[in-house]
Amino acid sequence: ATMNSTMSEEPDALSVVNQLRDLAADPLNRRAIVQDQGCLPGLILFLDHPNPPVVHSALLALRYLAECRANREKMKSELGMMLSLQNVMQKTTTPGETKLLASEVYDILQSSSMSDMDNMNEMNYRRRKAQFFLGSTNKRAKTVVLHIDGLDDSSRRNLCEEALLKIKGVISFTFQMAVQRCVVRIRSDLKAEALATAIASTKVMKAQQVVKSENGEEMLVPFQDTPIEVEQNTDLPEYLPEDESPSKEQDKAVSRVGSNPEGAASWLSTAANFLSRSFYW
Repeated sequence: ATMNSTMSEEPDALSVVNQLRDLAADPLNRRAIVQDQGCLPGLILFLDHPNPPVVHSALLALRYLAECRANREKMKSELGMMLSLQNVMQKTTTPGETKLLASEVYDILQSSSMSDMDNMNEMNYRRRKAQFFLGSTNKRAKTVVLHIDGLDDSSRRNLCEEALLKIKGVISFTFQMAVQRCVVRIRSDLKAEALATAIASTKVMKAQQVVKSENGEEMLVPFQDTPIEVEQNTDLPEYLPEDESPSKEQDKAVSRVGSNPEGAASWLSTAANFLSRSFYW
């Protein structure tokens, strides 16, 4: 009986925003979510939510949505979007990871309408500004690219996501299902080994790090099990993926992975209903 009573209750903000985040993780849903009347305004309102996990989850959803270039202009011009992102970055009570994630989303949207040159200057300016807000203690984030054996369907992706979300210091992640990769942004004081440990804890997946050698070749480097050797891993060059090419193939590949547009659409309307009831009356 208790089970039923929880099922029939109003969904709470965190479960709604997590559900939206999970939908946004699938490239096939990204256009629909941004086109929907209620979802984007709802996510923006979630950025002002008093509960920090709600804010972080909303930012992850926006980060996924912004990966789709076609969404960026609309997102940027959505009422309150840029202002709310700035508020998150400037609020003293915002956790460091959340500030970094907000500035990442802000940068992506801000740069969507500029020429490449303006772009670079603007991003560098934003970054300096973000660093100023973050304070000198919070060193920049770094990017770790993982190749994950066993990352071959959406349920595995969800497992992987859950494992990564538990780690303090993880800011955001992007899956490239077609090539079994996950690009993870982490705070610079977090060791990449922590990610491997979390993924290994799923028991069905195992991570290796993708690094670039001096001549630009990509290599897979296994994470060591013994702490002594782990120390040596810190000298690996940081691999920062600048281009978005893998996501092009990824869109095709994901469609095979058993995504369910009808389910997503019906869920979207539920979310929109919830959002309009919660915020607009």
